[in-house]
Amino acid sequence: FCQPGGWQLSKERKQPTFFVVVLTDIDSERHYCSCLTFYEAEINLQGSKEIEGEEESGLIPPAEVFAPKSLVLVSRLDYPEIFRACLGLIYTVYVDSLNVSLETLIANLCSCLVPASGGSQ
Repeated sequence: FCQPGGWQLSKERKQPTFFVVVLTDIDSERHYCSCLTFYEAEINLQGSKEIEGEEESGLIPPAEVFAPKSLVLVSRLDYPEIFRACLGLIYTVYVDSLNVSLETLIANLCSCLVPASGGSQ
């Protein structure tokens, strides 16, 4: 569900996209799945061969492709803008390789107090 258009490699980096999917479990409880999909450069598909310790210099430039990756946050609460901000923060830390542990960041986000239903976000 996090890549409804299918998983496909791309020749160019695409802008991140955000959307929410609502799943209903067997007890008719709703689960809001916030998805942030972005494209990340993947390894050279042609590969590089080494000849006698030196890399072969080919006439064809190395291929660079981008693969989709998704960050997903699942909640019983319907706060899409807050979830978008949380996923955006995780994405920024990951892409910019900031000096912050992703595990610590996610643990801090999970320890936030949840507002009462119908109250202020």
